Amino acid sequence: MTMLDNGTTAATWPAAYPQGYAVVDVETTGLARDDRIVSAAVYRLDAQGNVEDHWYSLVNPERDPGPVWIHGLTSDMLEGAPLFVDIAQEFAHRLDGRVLVAHNAVFDWSMIAREYARAEHVAPVRQRLCTIALSKELSLPLPNHKLESLAAHFGVVQRHAHNALDDARVLAEAFRPSLHTAAERGVRLPLLECRPLTEWSTTPSAPRIGRQASRSSYRPNGWRPSRRRPPCPYPNPGRYEADKPLRQGMRVAFSGDTSVERELLEDRAVEAGLHVATSVSRLTSLLVTNDPEAPTSKTVRARSYGTPIIDEAAFTQLLRDVAPAEA
Repeated sequence: MTMLDNGTTAATWPAAYPQGYAVVDVETTGLARDDRIVSAAVYRLDAQGNVEDHWYSLVNPERDPGPVWIHGLTSDMLEGAPLFVDIAQEFAHRLDGRVLVAHNAVFDWSMIAREYARAEHVAPVRQRLCTIALSKELSLPLPNHKLESLAAHFGVVQRHAHNALDDARVLAEAFRPSLHTAAERGVRLPLLECRPLTEWSTTPSAPRIGRQASRSSYRPNGWRPSRRRPPCPYPNPGRYEADKPLRQGMRVAFSGDTSVERELLEDRAVEAGLHVATSVSRLTSLLVTNDPEAPTSKTVRARSYGTPIIDEAAFTQLLRDVAPAEA
């Protein structure tokens, strides 16, 4: 009988847990649909979270690299890098048959899925696990949901933040004790389905690679014109109740910056059968915001009406199991 971390033995390891993981981090030109991956890293782990190997590659985005002050990758550095289509097969080999693990996994998966869609392929991954969601399931005493906070909690040293290889290493080292803690407590892993995406833009919204974008021009959460959406076909069932699923027809409003591009979140909500509201009223079922204490008009109204407020990570978890509309 093999003894694992936290006193868990191989014999008592949950049989329902996945047999392998691919811890992933991608750096991108931005957060919008037409943004591209500029670097990618994968740490492959076995069923108990032990590192098997790792892989890293720069990626030529065929456009301006975006926030160089964040990821540090300039046009000159990316000029001779392979295109995504050139690394797609190797990347897929690293993901094949494993659960994709990432910090705010919906973002990494969305970027990866769109790159494969552009390349007219499908990434061979069927499930993802968000380490933000897992830390919440484990009730870890973190001051916030940043990767650096998760790393500090487990004593993992981060050497180069926003470098895909180092971020993936840090996450792999923090995920292993999280996984063992979950197994020890019998916690169900917050796995989500990975659905291939087909929406993407072939026309870059910024100049092609060769000129750096200014800091002021990079505004992923800046103003944008509102999009007209078809009316929600389901009646509003009322307010969201904690510890219960969302239900089709619920009116959901968003406030403040989101880590995933806002329109993508709204699209996922609409696809699940929810009504995306542009303002908060007494009929609003739920407000999604990462800063509930901000004195915005939506948060102020939500508090005055008693409207439930949750953060983005919790909302993306609820989207996996939206209940059908009441008859």
